[in-house]
Amino acid sequence: MEPTRRKKLILMIDDEEELSRTMKMRLEGAGYQVQAELTGKNGLNFAAEQRVDLVILDVNLPDINGYQVARELRKLYHPWTLPILMLTVKDKPVDQLRGFAHGADAYLTKPFDSTELFQTVALLTGETASASAGASDT
Repeated sequence: MEPTRRKKLILMIDDEEELSRTMKMRLEGAGYQVQAELTGKNGLNFAAEQRVDLVILDVNLPDINGYQVARELRKLYHPWTLPILMLTVKDKPVDQLRGFAHGADAYLTKPFDSTELFQTVALLTGETASASAGASDT
């Protein structure tokens, strides 16, 4: 009998409640455990209390911006051991470069292709079976 594997824990920090709810359902359907937070501070508090496997992070948050959150996450976790996927409407090349400079491992823009999102999540979490599960355009 195979040992039960722990579900990967994804922390999603995005103030768009409807999008967060939809993504949470799809990611959970793909076999991930998901904690959704609407503010950067709440996300940082959760990340300090729980060991997360991936953060999906919006840049435009109501309290502190996603770039600052990424920097703080890098302080909380040993540098580069926590994958960060920035998912934002900021679509200029300079925004993407800024995201990477502040610690993002991947950067996708809204609206996004769900297949690309799920493949990126699977890659960043080391999961391959979940790569296309639950995928449909959002």
